Amino acid sequence: MGQTPILSATLPVAEAVAGALPPLRPAYWAEACRHLMKRDRVMKKLIPQFPDATLQSSADPFTTLARSVIGQQISVKSAQAAWHRFVKLMPAVSPAALLALQPEAMRGAGLSARKIDYLVDLARHFDSGELHVDAWHDMDDESIIQELVAIRGIGRWTAEMFLIFYLLRPNVLPLDDAGLIRGISLGYFSGEPVSRSEAREVAAAWSPYCSVATWYIWRSLDPVPAAS
Repeated sequence: MGQTPILSATLPVAEAVAGALPPLRPAYWAEACRHLMKRDRVMKKLIPQFPDATLQSSADPFTTLARSVIGQQISVKSAQAAWHRFVKLMPAVSPAALLALQPEAMRGAGLSARKIDYLVDLARHFDSGELHVDAWHDMDDESIIQELVAIRGIGRWTAEMFLIFYLLRPNVLPLDDAGLIRGISLGYFSGEPVSRSEAREVAAAWSPYCSVATWYIWRSLDPVPAAS
């Protein structure tokens, strides 16, 4: 199964893990904002503060997940630097290209033995067809998460970030995300500690747009997204 979830503290961490590309506003965004502002007093005040905020689309699925593995347990800046060193090893990032790399080359790019093992397992899952990539857009969130966490190095938090940033799923609630919990604490509980059950109660008003509400909670902590 996957690793212990890497808990993001801020939106830039999630964006760096996802591998942000030019902004893409999902078709449901405007309706989601109307819903959230109608149902939630904090969202009613928060959303208008960021009129130009938009979800960042991410690269292809393999690249998105490979970047998430490389970014584990290190800072945003270090993750970006490690990724840039890694991509220079290949003419283009792909499962086949990664499987053709020698471990020594990846170690030379600064990757640990564990991360190399994770990346190879990820590439093998894609290369073998074990993942139902073409069906993901028609599968429910939990089914996709279960496919992803079967890959070494992919935990639930990483899978949820993939749903939000790559598949643009509207109703993901990443309760393992420290930034979300901190934002709920500050916005709804005057900074007091918040349990998962309390966070889930707050988010009941957000459904079916928990991803969008999570985005604005993150944005309240870090107004400026991380560069890719």
